[in-house]
This record gives sequence, structure tokens and C-alpha cells, in this order.
Amino acid sequence: MEKYGLYTPRVAPQKEYFAAGHRACVGCGEMLAVRLVCKALGKETIVINSTGCIEIVSSLFPDTSWEVPWMHTLFENSAAVASGVESAIKVMQRKGKYADGKVNVVAMGGDGATLDIGMQALSGAMERGHDFVYVCYDNEAYMNTGIQRSSATPYGAMTTTSPPGKKSIGQQTWKKDMPAIAVAHNIPYVATASPAYPFDLMEKVKKAAATKGPAYLQIFSPCPTGWRSAGEISVKLARLAVETGAFPLYEVENGKYNLTMDFEKLRPITDYMKPQGRYRHLTESDIVLIEKKLHEQVQELRDKSSR
Repeated sequence: MEKYGLYTPRVAPQKEYFAAGHRACVGCGEMLAVRLVCKALGKETIVINSTGCIEIVSSLFPDTSWEVPWMHTLFENSAAVASGVESAIKVMQRKGKYADGKVNVVAMGGDGATLDIGMQALSGAMERGHDFVYVCYDNEAYMNTGIQRSSATPYGAMTTTSPPGKKSIGQQTWKKDMPAIAVAHNIPYVATASPAYPFDLMEKVKKAAATKGPAYLQIFSPCPTGWRSAGEISVKLARLAVETGAFPLYEVENGKYNLTMDFEKLRPITDYMKPQGRYRHLTESDIVLIEKKLHEQVQELRDKSSR
């Protein structure tokens, strides 16, 4: 690769394994994330996909956007099916009925399928130590079925099942810390990523795939429809989420934390919230409370990374 001074250009893989022509909404951050994940994984990959936006927009019969083996499962069991696929490959390779070599077994789901409905299957697969990657595309609600709240919905956000009112702020609980739950399973690799930082995302996907044993990735996925934001600013919102502390980027390798993107001073959370209709009802005191909580969480990650 040609070098320019001290800077070496970074080039993404050119081959597409998630093809254009899917039916996602304009500005969908999730589809950008899927595309980057597939680029990083490469050809030797089998994808097991929970019910959700990805499945709906990418596989309407008779068309498909998938250039690798792909199967659709129910909301709750993609991790269980991935466990079976991974085990079957091992058995077939041992019997000489399947080519030797690394095959990336990857389960995918949204935050509802991961943090809520599929938690049991995912926990079991991680505890058993299956050699697979689980990717959660986090758009912070059940977007495919009508923008209902999930346990990934941020405190204060408006959804169709957490509407703000005289006695309600909107979502009344703080976002579930799924990466910490994955870390508590003592698996070798856990990370967060964002399509606004594509090379960081792809490097983490490659690490996850190369890891022997379970790996968990949670990828921030802006949803213009559910967030009531303009489609053309999805990547900008994804970057602002990191810069304000709403979605920190870090990885945990064998229990060791590393904050992979940090800032001397976090941007005001209003920079991130203002372009989104789901936060328009919040008062100034609500925003101060939320910002304080997010800053505390980022500091906790800094402290863990320095140990």
C-alpha cells in the first residue's frame, strides 16, 4: 500500500457480501452496519438472522441481498441455531464431510431480539462456549413492529409504548448494559462499534471472528423512522452518540477493558438529542440528569480501561 508521509491510507474490502437493492428505509444505519460487518467477515461465513428489520428488508421472496449462506430464525433463537450450526460443522469436519478451515458462524439480531426475547438462548450459547459471533444491531427499540420500547431504549426517549405525558417522561428505565452482561459470562471478546467509525467497526468484527469461543458485538444503528430524524444525518448522529457519551466505543478482551475512542471533553448531549424527535419533549432538567448519568458511565469505562 502506498504511503503518504506518515499517513497510510486505509482501504475497505471491495467485495460486497450484503448486496444493494434491499428495501430498508432511506438513511437506515443498520443496513450500513450490516454491510460493513459482512465486508469484514468475508466469504467463509454463515449468517443466522433473527426476525426483525434486517430479515424483512433483505429477503423478500424471490430476492435476497445475501451473498453468503443465510438463514432466518425466530426472534428468540438465533443464538441457539448458531450453536447447532457451529456444532454440526465441527462434527462434519471430524468425519471428513466438510472442508477443514475456519468458518465464521454469525448470529444477528436487533436489540429487541438480543436484550429481550433472545436473552435466554444467547446466555446459554455464551455459557456453553460455542465458537461463534453474536452481532446485536442496536437501534434502541422494536422498529420493525411499530417503534415499541425495548430494554435498549434510552431513558426519556419517546416510543409508541413509552409515550411522554403529564405523568410520564417517556422511557422510564435506563438502557440495559448488555455488553456488561456478556462480559459477566467470561467470554473472550466483547465490543461496541458504530458505522460512523467504519474501520474501528471492521477491525472489531475481524477480532471477534478470529476469537476462539463466543464473541459479542453491539453496533449502534441509527433509525430515522423510529428516532424521527432526517435520513441524511444518520452517520452524523452515530458519530455524535460517541462524541457525547451516549454510545461509548470500547472492547473487552479476556476481561481487560479498552476504551477505543475517547475525548478530552465530551460534547453536550443536546448536540445529539436536538435533531431527534424522540427527545423533543424533554425539559432542561431532564437533559441535565441524562447527561450526568452518561458522563458517569463513560468515566467508569475510563477507570476500567486504566486498570
